[in-house]
Amino acid sequence: MSKTWLTNFDAENQDFWENQGGENIAWKTLWITTGALTFSFATWFIMSVLVVKLNGIGFKFTSDQLFWLAAMPGLSGGIFRIINTFLLPIYGTRHIVSFTTFLKILPCVGIGFAVMDTSTPFWIFMILAFLTGIGGGDFSSYMPSTNLFFPRRLKGTALGLQAGIGNFGVSLVQFITPILIGVGVVGTSSQFTNIDAKEVEEMFIQLGEEQVTQSFMLLDKETQILLMNKFDQEKAKMTFHENIPSEPIDFFVGLPVSLQAKSFTYIHPKKAEAILTSFQTGKNGVKNSTIYLQNSAFWFIPFLIIIGIVSWISLRSIPMKASFKEQLDIFGDKHTWYCTLVYLMTFGGFAGLSAAFPMLIKSVYGGFPDAPDPLMFAFYGPLIGSASRVLFGFAADRFGGGVLTTISGIGLTVGTILLVSMGLLTPNSLDQFPMFVGIMLSLFFFTGIGNASTFRQFPIIFQHNPRQAAGVIGWTAGVAAFGPFIFSMLILLSMNVSGNSNAFFIGLIIFSVIATFVNWNFYHKKGCVRPS
Repeated sequence: MSKTWLTNFDAENQDFWENQGGENIAWKTLWITTGALTFSFATWFIMSVLVVKLNGIGFKFTSDQLFWLAAMPGLSGGIFRIINTFLLPIYGTRHIVSFTTFLKILPCVGIGFAVMDTSTPFWIFMILAFLTGIGGGDFSSYMPSTNLFFPRRLKGTALGLQAGIGNFGVSLVQFITPILIGVGVVGTSSQFTNIDAKEVEEMFIQLGEEQVTQSFMLLDKETQILLMNKFDQEKAKMTFHENIPSEPIDFFVGLPVSLQAKSFTYIHPKKAEAILTSFQTGKNGVKNSTIYLQNSAFWFIPFLIIIGIVSWISLRSIPMKASFKEQLDIFGDKHTWYCTLVYLMTFGGFAGLSAAFPMLIKSVYGGFPDAPDPLMFAFYGPLIGSASRVLFGFAADRFGGGVLTTISGIGLTVGTILLVSMGLLTPNSLDQFPMFVGIMLSLFFFTGIGNASTFRQFPIIFQHNPRQAAGVIGWTAGVAAFGPFIFSMLILLSMNVSGNSNAFFIGLIIFSVIATFVNWNFYHKKGCVRPS
């Protein structure tokens, strides 16, 4: 046995599996690569955490730019996953896991230094956001690798464990960041500014109409127009009885005082601070705190170094030689495309919602008095999605993947319908927030079920060719990794056009229905083409 390649490995041979070390090699590989994958997901989603804090420490990014920063890792993650799809047969498990783990150190170092300097340009952040996609890309090498190491009867369990525990990396970064940024370890501190809508409302009540108007006039014309466009168009029509003023100042004066106060939460925090503190009572509306945002990136570095070294020393690769051209045969099978559609619904939904959830909380509920901190709730989604993926990996081995994927699709469809029909994306008060969070978490739960079941299905759907099965797992994961990009960009488009995200979620309902039908028709119903 060489330092890299195993000379013989047959997971389906019971004697080899039980008596010749096959089982030990497989489980050792699984636990090492799963640890590496957890930090891959964590580094992939760094930007989804940072975007809600950047302007508060002095960066001057627009809402569109912040959505782009949240979306870019999804775009690059998808690209890197497609590349990784074809690397495993060429380089093997050991080289890919080790090298990609070390590569992830680059964006972590870059982001750590970038956030300490508020003059860092947007394009630098975009490059760094693109590089975090390395963490999303190597999934398409890890999962096909694990598929090779385990017998068919354990594939669902092994893949469910690896992907599910790996997915915990998303909730890990969203959970631990608020804790770490409050502790000074490395680098300089930043003053984070947050606008309290409740205190601003109290201030406006005390000031009276004339001085409230004066506060709005202190804003430049561009910001005034921006604020006017921020309001949901349907609600604006109701407020002004269909006669929406064309001038921003008339629009602002005509708003109830609660909405006038809410509008200041849409302004750049430092700009709002300068205006509000020019009034004697305005200081209460500005909340400043000291944070160390660089910690959100720097803390990964020692773990990545350790995991990279352990991977290089301990991992071995199963020979699966195939040229790039030979691997393209998966695209001639229609089931490659059906599986891609289904996995875009399940993992694309999980990753897309994970990336968009913090910004969605901030943009939909951030303007209310006592608005929630997005990072205090956002991590629950990936946590639940990851946990259900682990738990239902075992269920998929027992009951089959097809039925669970159908259940997943139905759950996603019903949950999304409730979000739209109950007005939770266009709320009138913060009282709707608990229901919004509850339904969003249910969506994560159902994506987890689907993520577990689909990875039980794909090896069975392509059981006639294990190499193709590995390729399809990598390819579908690659396309689904575009979820964060697709979700963030379409939510942004929906908000820019209509002032809310309803249109996006209606589209998600339609897509989920189509993907669920494809799964039921080809892989679940009695007498289907490839039962799984």
